[in-house]
Amino acid sequence: MQQQGVEQLVEQVAQKLGRGLSLEDLDGLLLAYSSNQSHADRVRVNFLLSKKVPADVSAWQLSQGIATAVRPVVVPANPELGMLGRICVPLMVRGFRVGYLWVQQDSAEESPTAILTQLPSVNHELELLSGLLLDSNTAESEFRRSREREFLSACAGEPNAVAAVAGWKEVQGRGPWQMVTVLDADNWASGPDPIASTLIHRSTALQATVGVDAALFSAGTETHSVLLFQELAGRANHAQVLVHYQLELAKRSGRPVDRIILGISEGFARTRQLGEAYRQSKLAAQAAAVDPQLGELVDCRSTGVYQLLASAGGGVGAWADSGSVYFRQLEDHDRNGELIPVLELLYDNDGSVQDVAAKLHLHRSSIYNRLGRIRQLLGVDPLKGLPRLELHAALKMRRWATRPRI
Repeated sequence: MQQQGVEQLVEQVAQKLGRGLSLEDLDGLLLAYSSNQSHADRVRVNFLLSKKVPADVSAWQLSQGIATAVRPVVVPANPELGMLGRICVPLMVRGFRVGYLWVQQDSAEESPTAILTQLPSVNHELELLSGLLLDSNTAESEFRRSREREFLSACAGEPNAVAAVAGWKEVQGRGPWQMVTVLDADNWASGPDPIASTLIHRSTALQATVGVDAALFSAGTETHSVLLFQELAGRANHAQVLVHYQLELAKRSGRPVDRIILGISEGFARTRQLGEAYRQSKLAAQAAAVDPQLGELVDCRSTGVYQLLASAGGGVGAWADSGSVYFRQLEDHDRNGELIPVLELLYDNDGSVQDVAAKLHLHRSSIYNRLGRIRQLLGVDPLKGLPRLELHAALKMRRWATRPRI
């Protein structure tokens, strides 16, 4: 970090405002603070000594909505904590949250209005401060960016990049490996600023894999993150990354993140197989995004017929129409969506009426009734032979047509 420049800017802002300031990162660690302060409350004193926001203070601050705010937030005083009121200024660059600047009120009686009125006068300094914090971020350093570009080129199968990655110290002697695609199932599409989206996925992946020795390298794209893992039989490390990624993405994007998917490739022992492994991991993530029954930690080999659909290719409109006469007939008739979900669940649960009834919270007689209606409509038994194969494939084609385009 360009620490001297950060500290100088914090002092400049403090002198302009005539108030005590502290600067912290997204995890509540002290980065810098001003020397002038007419009165420091107990929370500020303890923060400057410990360099870390205590859990109870952090909970109070977060309860005021600072984690999702894009404008200054008034945080009321909390006498139980020994805390005067203060203003939290989220520091943002291209929608990417890089830290928080705190401005303390001088007394319990002072209104925050005076501080809010002063803040526009230091906008230029705040922009410079945000830029310095962004430049200090590991994921945004030029060296890191160039390595990620090379890694993603290797994932695309570019021979020179593959050869270069094979020589990295993180990779040499650490095989066999596996590729992992990390996808936000509900918000995978790139936002209005592709650069900001890429930066968020870079930083989130980097932070989510800290301390996970099996995660050898990470990179970010506009729509998802890509990880190189040492091949593991278990999934404990993957689960740890999933949890951390979900928390980090919510923290950096300032929005709720409900479902993160890790698509996992087959293991591979030669770096020239990196491109194929990446394709497998993307396929697994895409399949899980459109078919939640696959779960969140998804191996390519467990995605079933989606492997065949992916290998057949096709553009945006491909698979939207399966061409199945039976399925088209069923789809046209099932206006209320009562029949198709039952049929798909029966296929996915080995025809167990009891399991399907439990999942849909229906009585078994209701399942038999709907199955009878399907038989009568189609004139064939949908649970047997070629009609079953045709209908099950058509159902999966319909899902695959809505897959994330990553």
